[in-house]
Parts: sequence; structure tokens; C-alpha cells
Amino acid sequence: MKDFTLNIYREFLDTLISRRFRFQPYAEFIQSPFPQVVILRHDVDARKENSLEFAKIQHEKSIRGTYYFRMVPQSFDKGVIREIASMGHEIGYHYETMDVTGGDIDKAYNEFCKNLEILRELAPIQTICMHGSPRSPHDNRLLWEKYGYRDLGIIGEPYLDTDFEEVGYLTDTGRRWNGSSVSIRDKVSGKHIFNFRNTQEIIEQVDKLPARMMFTFHPQRWSDHPVAWTRELIMQNVKNQVKRFLIKK
Repeated sequence: MKDFTLNIYREFLDTLISRRFRFQPYAEFIQSPFPQVVILRHDVDARKENSLEFAKIQHEKSIRGTYYFRMVPQSFDKGVIREIASMGHEIGYHYETMDVTGGDIDKAYNEFCKNLEILRELAPIQTICMHGSPRSPHDNRLLWEKYGYRDLGIIGEPYLDTDFEEVGYLTDTGRRWNGSSVSIRDKVSGKHIFNFRNTQEIIEQVDKLPARMMFTFHPQRWSDHPVAWTRELIMQNVKNQVKRFLIKK
């Protein structure tokens, strides 16, 4: 079976449901986590329409997830954000202002605040998540070495406010589930170690997952359309080669 299709994504969700996992948006998890829970996190880096498809699939199954939007045309779309929020999904800010401002922390904070207000005109924003900006020398999380996001009414940032000793973490970064070798910043430290080669392996070995899991999806990588699916596969293979080079530098 081909991986990174909407069909296998549906099977993935159905398997979690059958194992009695519950689902929480990240903000709810921060405030009152379920004992056995999955957090479906979505980094909307590009092809925002794909994220809307993910949101619809989840809504059909009475599942709510969290969608982090960048402030760039390939991600930010008022109509898409409002429609996803109307289904009960959480909207968050996928910030990258340290990258955008060339590492100027004061300019980065001002840009962050401006963008946060724009997003809050569309939906409540309680959590944020850094964009990895793999080709940039700037880690966007460094913004919080000087400023505090809780001063802005933000209650959580997945990389900074999740106990990954307790919560297992899997991400499709690099268009694979074992992509640590091609991930610049989408990494966490914790006791849960996985080496799933594809989504089907996660489905088949779901009973090996801990009681609390966070999955990160980049919906632009998932498609049932052969041309789009193949294009993404080729582009991601090229990106992975570049990231391997950057990691070795």
C-alpha cells in the first residue's frame, strides 16, 4: 500500500479510535490531559487546502486536532483558517520571526506580536509552535530567551511545554516517520524511541505506543492524487539531501 495518502491516514485514525484513544487539541491537553490520548498536531507549511482536507476527515470522525499556520501566502488563508476553526479544531501560530528578521530578537518579537493579533481576529490563539526553518541558522525558539509568550496569553509551545518523558512523539518530517537524520530542529528528547518505517507499521504496532502520544503531520505531504503524490515524493527527496548536508556542516 502506498504511504502518505488520505486513505491510509483514515485507516490510521480508525485504528487509534478502535484502541480507545481519545483526542485533544494541544491547548486542552495542556490544561487537562486525558489519561490515554492522542494530540494530532498539524504544521501548515504549504498547500493549505491539504490541511483543510485533514480537518474535514477528522471532523467526520468527531476528532479535533491542532493546526499551526505560518504567516506566508502558501499557509495563511483567512477562509481556510475560519473553516478549520468552525469544525472545532484549535488554531495556533507557526511562528518563524527570528528567521524572518535575520535573528534580530526585538524586531522578531514585534513581528510575532503583530502576526498574533492578525490570527486572533480569525480564531482564539492559545498555543504556538516554532517553524523549523531548516535552511536558516536561526532557531525561532530563541525568541523566548528574552521575551515571554505567557505575557501574551499563550499557554503552551509543544517543544517547550510538553514532557516528552511521558508523551511519545512521532513526526512525518522528511516524509518519513524515522526521519531524525533529515530533521534540523523537529526533534525531542524522551524515553520513548520509535523506528517506524511507514504509517502501516504504526497501524500494525499501535499497541506498542504509550498511553499519551503527539503526532505531527505536514499535510502538504499527503495526497491521493498520483501527480501530486509523486511530485511531493521527488521534492522531499531533494530537500532531504540538502538537510543532510546542512546537518553535517
